[in-house]
Amino acid sequence: MRELTRAEEQIMQILWDIDKGFVKDVLAKMTEPKPAYNTVSTIIRILERKGFVKHKAYGKSHEYYPIVTKDQYRSFSIKNLLTGYFGGSFTKLTSFFAKDENLDVKELEKLMDEVKEDVVNQ
Repeated sequence: MRELTRAEEQIMQILWDIDKGFVKDVLAKMTEPKPAYNTVSTIIRILERKGFVKHKAYGKSHEYYPIVTKDQYRSFSIKNLLTGYFGGSFTKLTSFFAKDENLDVKELEKLMDEVKEDVVNQ
């Protein structure tokens, strides 16, 4: 799996939310100022080449749908974040957020409980 650009990720977020859609459907969900139709179409075709999206053709129209789930990409992104910025250490990541966000002990305990629960449920 490859990392997405900001524009690609914005479009993927919309596709994950709507499950499937045409370029016009994606464009309708975008905030102002909206990019040009051709720009969105090009980015979706790039996502298809990267293996994130497939399409179903209806004549000249294409309905696009994600083949990488949001959870799969989230997991990939977090692993990249951990290895790239925290030396693969979840403890360093947690420590960073604890300091940066001024988390108290109860919030840290809750975070650790959620992580433990996620690990057990995998």
